[in-house]
Amino acid sequence: MLEVSHLSRCYGSFKAVDNVSFAIERGEIVGLLGHNGAGKTTIMKMLSGYLEPDSGRISMDGFDLAEHTKVLQRQLGYLPENLPLYGEMSVADYLDYAAELKGLTGAEKIDEIRRAVSATELAAKLASPINTLSRGFKQRVGVAQAILGRPRILILDEPTNGLDPTQTQQMRALIREIAREATVILSTHILQEVDALCDRALIINAGRLAVDERLERLRRANSLLVETSSANAVARLKVLVGVLGVEELAETGSYRLSVKEGADLRGLSAAVAHSIVEGGDQLYRLQPEQRNLESLFRQVGEQGATAKEELTDAA
Repeated sequence: MLEVSHLSRCYGSFKAVDNVSFAIERGEIVGLLGHNGAGKTTIMKMLSGYLEPDSGRISMDGFDLAEHTKVLQRQLGYLPENLPLYGEMSVADYLDYAAELKGLTGAEKIDEIRRAVSATELAAKLASPINTLSRGFKQRVGVAQAILGRPRILILDEPTNGLDPTQTQQMRALIREIAREATVILSTHILQEVDALCDRALIINAGRLAVDERLERLRRANSLLVETSSANAVARLKVLVGVLGVEELAETGSYRLSVKEGADLRGLSAAVAHSIVEGGDQLYRLQPEQRNLESLFRQVGEQGATAKEELTDAA
Protein backbone atom coordinates (compact mmCIF):
# COMPACT_ATOMS: atom_id res chain seq x y z
CA MET A 1 0.00 0.00 0.00
CA LEU A 2 2.53 2.63 1.19
CA GLU A 3 6.21 2.10 0.53
CA VAL A 4 9.00 4.40 1.65
CA SER A 5 12.43 3.64 0.23
CA HIS A 6 15.74 5.24 1.33
CA LEU A 7 14.14 8.56 2.23
CA SER A 8 16.46 11.44 3.18
CA ARG A 9 15.98 15.15 3.74
CA CYS A 10 18.41 17.89 4.79
CA TYR A 11 17.94 21.43 6.04
CA GLY A 12 21.21 23.04 5.05
CA SER A 13 23.96 20.95 6.61
CA PHE A 14 21.55 19.29 9.08
CA LYS A 15 20.26 15.87 8.02
CA ALA A 16 16.74 15.63 9.45
CA VAL A 17 15.88 12.26 7.84
CA ASP A 18 18.59 9.77 6.98
CA ASN A 19 17.95 6.81 4.64
CA VAL A 20 14.59 5.73 6.11
CA SER A 21 12.73 2.78 4.57
CA PHE A 22 9.50 1.03 5.59
CA ALA A 23 6.26 -0.32 4.14
CA ILE A 24 2.73 -0.20 5.56
CA GLU A 25 -0.20 -2.30 4.40
CA ARG A 26 -3.87 -1.33 4.20
CA GLY A 27 -5.67 -1.66 7.53
CA GLU A 28 -2.55 -1.21 9.65
CA ILE A 29 -2.42 1.40 12.40
CA VAL A 30 1.25 2.24 12.82
CA GLY A 31 2.72 4.42 15.54
CA LEU A 32 5.43 6.83 14.41
CA LEU A 33 7.48 7.67 17.49
CA GLY A 34 10.56 9.66 18.32
CA HIS A 35 11.86 12.41 20.57
CA ASN A 36 11.44 16.06 19.56
CA GLY A 37 13.73 16.75 16.61
CA ALA A 38 14.03 13.07 15.68
CA GLY A 39 12.61 13.66 12.18
CA LYS A 40 8.98 12.52 12.57
CA THR A 41 7.38 15.74 11.36
CA THR A 42 9.70 15.94 8.35
CA ILE A 43 8.77 12.36 7.42
CA MET A 44 5.04 13.14 7.72
CA LYS A 45 5.41 16.27 5.59
CA MET A 46 7.18 14.26 2.90
CA LEU A 47 4.51 11.54 3.04
CA SER A 48 1.85 14.21 2.53
CA GLY A 49 3.66 15.68 -0.48
CA TYR A 50 4.19 18.99 1.31
CA LEU A 51 7.98 18.52 1.30
CA GLU A 52 10.08 16.86 -1.37
CA PRO A 53 12.79 14.43 -0.25
CA ASP A 54 16.38 15.09 -1.22
CA SER A 55 16.63 11.42 -2.11
CA GLY A 56 14.51 8.31 -1.89
CA ARG A 57 11.05 7.37 -3.08
CA ILE A 58 7.51 7.32 -1.70
CA SER A 59 4.94 5.21 -3.52
CA MET A 60 1.31 4.28 -2.99
CA ASP A 61 0.07 1.15 -4.72
CA GLY A 62 3.11 1.40 -6.96
CA PHE A 63 2.53 5.03 -8.01
CA ASP A 64 5.36 7.44 -7.25
CA LEU A 65 4.25 10.39 -5.11
CA ALA A 66 6.73 12.70 -6.88
CA GLU A 67 5.21 11.91 -10.28
CA HIS A 68 1.53 11.75 -9.28
CA THR A 69 1.45 14.28 -6.44
CA LYS A 70 -1.96 15.85 -7.00
CA VAL A 71 -3.73 12.56 -7.68
CA LEU A 72 -2.27 10.83 -4.65
CA GLN A 73 -2.78 13.81 -2.34
CA ARG A 74 -6.52 13.47 -2.92
CA GLN A 75 -6.22 10.02 -1.35
CA LEU A 76 -4.42 11.39 1.71
CA GLY A 77 -5.78 12.79 4.94
CA TYR A 78 -3.36 14.78 7.10
CA LEU A 79 -3.79 16.27 10.56
CA PRO A 80 -0.64 18.21 11.49
CA GLU A 81 0.02 18.91 15.15
CA ASN A 82 -0.77 22.61 14.72
CA LEU A 83 -3.38 22.75 12.00
CA PRO A 84 -3.80 26.31 10.63
CA LEU A 85 -7.54 26.79 11.20
CA TYR A 86 -9.21 30.01 10.05
CA GLY A 87 -10.75 31.36 13.25
CA GLU A 88 -13.19 33.75 11.62
CA MET A 89 -14.81 30.95 9.57
CA SER A 90 -17.64 28.85 10.91
CA VAL A 91 -17.05 25.11 11.23
CA ALA A 92 -19.44 24.48 8.31
CA ASP A 93 -17.71 27.00 6.04
CA TYR A 94 -14.27 25.68 6.91
CA LEU A 95 -15.23 22.07 6.15
CA ASP A 96 -16.85 23.19 2.90
CA TYR A 97 -13.60 24.95 1.99
CA ALA A 98 -11.48 21.91 2.97
CA ALA A 99 -13.73 19.61 0.91
CA GLU A 100 -13.31 21.78 -2.18
CA LEU A 101 -9.52 21.74 -1.73
CA LYS A 102 -9.76 17.95 -1.91
CA GLY A 103 -11.69 18.18 -5.17
CA LEU A 104 -15.08 17.24 -3.73
CA THR A 105 -18.12 18.83 -5.37
CA GLY A 106 -21.89 18.61 -5.48
CA ALA A 107 -23.72 15.83 -3.66
CA GLU A 108 -20.47 13.99 -2.94
CA LYS A 109 -19.10 17.02 -1.08
CA ILE A 110 -22.27 17.38 1.01
CA ASP A 111 -22.33 13.67 1.85
CA GLU A 112 -18.69 13.70 2.89
CA ILE A 113 -19.10 16.77 5.11
CA ARG A 114 -22.11 15.14 6.78
CA ARG A 115 -20.15 11.94 7.35
CA ALA A 116 -17.14 13.78 8.81
CA VAL A 117 -19.38 15.91 11.07
CA SER A 118 -21.21 12.83 12.32
CA ALA A 119 -17.98 10.90 12.94
CA THR A 120 -16.45 13.75 14.96
CA GLU A 121 -19.72 14.82 16.65
CA LEU A 122 -19.50 18.43 15.47
CA ALA A 123 -23.15 18.98 14.51
CA ALA A 124 -23.85 21.28 17.47
CA LYS A 125 -20.93 23.54 16.49
CA LEU A 126 -21.45 23.88 12.73
CA ALA A 127 -22.52 27.52 12.90
CA SER A 128 -19.89 28.50 15.49
CA PRO A 129 -16.83 30.53 14.48
CA ILE A 130 -13.76 28.36 14.95
CA ASN A 131 -12.07 30.90 17.22
CA THR A 132 -14.88 30.44 19.78
CA LEU A 133 -14.28 26.69 20.09
CA SER A 134 -12.42 24.92 22.85
CA ARG A 135 -9.13 23.24 22.05
CA GLY A 136 -10.84 19.85 22.01
CA PHE A 137 -13.45 20.97 19.48
CA LYS A 138 -10.77 22.59 17.31
CA GLN A 139 -8.99 19.24 17.31
CA ARG A 140 -12.20 17.55 16.16
CA VAL A 141 -12.49 20.06 13.31
CA GLY A 142 -8.94 19.12 12.30
CA VAL A 143 -9.79 15.42 12.29
CA ALA A 144 -13.00 16.10 10.34
CA GLN A 145 -11.09 17.84 7.53
CA ALA A 146 -8.53 15.02 7.49
CA ILE A 147 -11.13 12.28 6.90
CA LEU A 148 -13.04 14.13 4.18
CA GLY A 149 -13.03 12.12 0.97
CA ARG A 150 -12.43 8.78 2.72
CA PRO A 151 -8.63 8.93 2.44
CA ARG A 152 -6.76 5.69 1.80
CA ILE A 153 -3.86 6.92 3.91
CA LEU A 154 -4.50 8.96 7.04
CA ILE A 155 -1.63 10.72 8.81
CA LEU A 156 -2.49 11.94 12.30
CA ASP A 157 -0.06 14.02 14.37
CA GLU A 158 -1.16 14.13 18.04
CA PRO A 159 -4.87 13.47 17.24
CA THR A 160 -5.96 13.30 20.91
CA ASN A 161 -4.18 16.51 21.87
CA GLY A 162 -6.56 18.61 24.00
CA LEU A 163 -9.29 15.97 24.22
CA ASP A 164 -10.87 14.90 27.49
CA PRO A 165 -10.98 11.16 28.42
CA THR A 166 -14.41 10.64 26.85
CA GLN A 167 -13.40 12.39 23.63
CA THR A 168 -10.16 10.39 23.58
CA GLN A 169 -12.13 7.14 23.68
CA GLN A 170 -14.35 8.41 20.86
CA MET A 171 -11.27 9.36 18.82
CA ARG A 172 -9.77 5.90 19.31
CA ALA A 173 -12.99 4.30 18.11
CA LEU A 174 -13.03 6.60 15.07
CA ILE A 175 -9.42 5.75 14.16
CA ARG A 176 -10.16 2.02 14.42
CA GLU A 177 -13.18 2.48 12.16
CA ILE A 178 -11.12 4.42 9.60
CA ALA A 179 -8.48 1.67 9.63
CA ARG A 180 -11.02 -0.77 8.18
CA GLU A 181 -10.65 1.00 4.85
CA ALA A 182 -7.38 2.93 5.16
CA THR A 183 -3.80 2.88 6.32
CA VAL A 184 -3.31 4.99 9.46
CA ILE A 185 -0.04 6.55 10.62
CA LEU A 186 -0.30 7.89 14.15
CA SER A 187 2.36 10.15 15.62
CA THR A 188 2.04 10.99 19.30
CA HIS A 189 4.01 11.60 22.47
CA ILE A 190 1.29 9.81 24.45
CA LEU A 191 2.58 6.25 24.48
CA GLN A 192 -0.70 4.97 25.94
CA GLU A 193 -2.35 5.93 22.64
CA VAL A 194 0.13 3.78 20.72
CA ASP A 195 -0.44 0.89 23.14
CA ALA A 196 -4.20 1.26 22.78
CA LEU A 197 -4.39 1.67 19.00
CA CYS A 198 -1.32 0.46 17.15
CA ASP A 199 -0.22 -2.97 15.99
CA ARG A 200 3.23 -1.80 15.05
CA ALA A 201 5.74 0.92 15.94
CA LEU A 202 8.29 2.84 13.90
CA ILE A 203 10.75 4.58 16.22
CA ILE A 204 12.87 7.35 14.72
CA ASN A 205 16.09 8.43 16.37
CA ALA A 206 18.32 11.22 15.03
CA GLY A 207 16.68 10.97 11.60
CA ARG A 208 17.18 7.22 11.26
CA LEU A 209 14.75 4.34 11.65
CA ALA A 210 15.85 2.68 14.90
CA VAL A 211 12.97 0.22 15.30
CA ASP A 212 10.33 -1.21 12.96
CA GLU A 213 8.50 -3.99 14.75
CA ARG A 214 5.10 -5.23 15.85
CA LEU A 215 4.26 -4.19 19.40
CA GLU A 216 3.49 -7.74 20.44
CA ARG A 217 7.01 -8.80 19.56
CA LEU A 218 8.62 -5.71 21.08
CA ARG A 219 6.90 -6.31 24.40
CA ARG A 220 8.33 -9.79 24.75
CA ALA A 221 11.50 -9.74 26.84
CA ASN A 222 12.49 -13.39 26.24
CA SER A 223 12.46 -14.10 29.94
CA LEU A 224 10.28 -15.82 32.52
CA LEU A 225 9.47 -14.55 36.01
CA VAL A 226 9.27 -17.25 38.68
CA GLU A 227 8.30 -17.04 42.34
CA THR A 228 8.66 -20.14 44.48
CA SER A 229 9.28 -21.43 48.02
CA SER A 230 12.25 -23.47 46.77
CA ALA A 231 15.51 -22.80 48.57
CA ASN A 232 17.63 -24.14 45.72
CA ALA A 233 15.66 -22.83 42.73
CA VAL A 234 18.75 -21.51 40.94
CA ALA A 235 20.36 -24.93 40.80
CA ARG A 236 17.16 -26.53 39.54
CA LEU A 237 16.22 -23.96 36.97
CA LYS A 238 19.56 -23.23 35.32
CA VAL A 239 19.87 -26.82 34.06
CA LEU A 240 16.58 -26.72 32.15
CA VAL A 241 16.85 -26.82 28.35
CA GLY A 242 16.41 -23.34 26.88
CA VAL A 243 17.52 -21.41 29.99
CA LEU A 244 20.53 -19.13 29.48
CA GLY A 245 20.74 -17.89 33.03
CA VAL A 246 18.88 -17.39 36.31
CA GLU A 247 18.87 -14.05 38.13
CA GLU A 248 17.73 -13.80 41.73
CA LEU A 249 15.51 -10.74 42.20
CA ALA A 250 15.13 -8.52 45.25
CA GLU A 251 11.85 -10.17 46.26
CA THR A 252 12.46 -13.32 48.28
CA GLY A 253 11.97 -16.42 46.20
CA SER A 254 11.67 -14.47 42.91
CA TYR A 255 13.81 -15.15 39.85
CA ARG A 256 14.23 -14.06 36.24
CA LEU A 257 15.04 -16.77 33.73
CA SER A 258 16.80 -15.58 30.57
CA VAL A 259 15.56 -17.72 27.68
CA LYS A 260 17.25 -18.64 24.39
CA GLU A 261 15.98 -16.96 21.24
CA GLY A 262 13.21 -19.04 19.67
CA ALA A 263 12.70 -21.22 22.74
CA ASP A 264 9.23 -22.68 23.36
CA LEU A 265 8.05 -20.60 26.32
CA ARG A 266 4.99 -22.77 26.89
CA GLY A 267 7.08 -25.92 27.02
CA LEU A 268 9.72 -24.30 29.19
CA SER A 269 7.06 -22.99 31.58
CA ALA A 270 5.73 -26.53 31.95
CA ALA A 271 9.27 -27.78 32.68
CA VAL A 272 9.80 -25.06 35.31
CA ALA A 273 6.53 -25.93 37.04
CA HIS A 274 7.30 -29.64 36.94
CA SER A 275 10.81 -29.13 38.37
CA ILE A 276 9.60 -27.05 41.31
CA VAL A 277 6.53 -29.13 42.17
CA GLU A 278 8.47 -32.39 41.80
CA GLY A 279 10.91 -31.11 44.41
CA GLY A 280 8.06 -30.66 46.88
CA ASP A 281 8.06 -26.84 46.74
CA GLN A 282 5.31 -24.30 46.10
CA LEU A 283 5.05 -22.35 42.81
CA TYR A 284 3.52 -18.92 43.42
CA ARG A 285 4.10 -17.23 40.09
CA LEU A 286 5.21 -18.21 36.59
CA GLN A 287 4.78 -15.78 33.68
CA PRO A 288 6.58 -14.35 30.64
CA GLU A 289 8.11 -10.98 31.40
CA GLN A 290 6.66 -8.07 29.45
CA ARG A 291 8.48 -4.86 28.50
CA ASN A 292 6.50 -1.64 28.24
CA LEU A 293 6.67 0.79 25.36
CA GLU A 294 8.00 3.58 27.59
CA SER A 295 11.13 1.57 28.49
CA LEU A 296 11.67 0.67 24.83
CA PHE A 297 11.31 4.29 23.77
CA ARG A 298 13.80 5.38 26.44
CA GLN A 299 16.22 2.63 25.41
CA VAL A 300 16.19 3.84 21.80
CA GLY A 301 17.01 7.36 22.93
CA GLU A 302 19.91 6.13 25.03
CA GLN A 303 21.35 3.63 22.57
CA GLY A 304 20.69 5.44 19.31
CA ALA A 305 21.22 3.66 16.02
CA THR A 306 22.31 0.40 17.66
CA ALA A 307 18.93 -0.02 19.34
CA LYS A 308 17.22 -1.60 16.34
CA GLU A 309 19.53 -4.61 16.38
CA GLU A 310 19.52 -4.99 20.15
CA LEU A 311 15.79 -4.60 20.63
CA THR A 312 14.81 -7.04 17.91
CA ASP A 313 17.43 -9.54 19.06
CA ALA A 314 16.00 -9.38 22.56
CA ALA A 315 12.39 -9.74 21.42
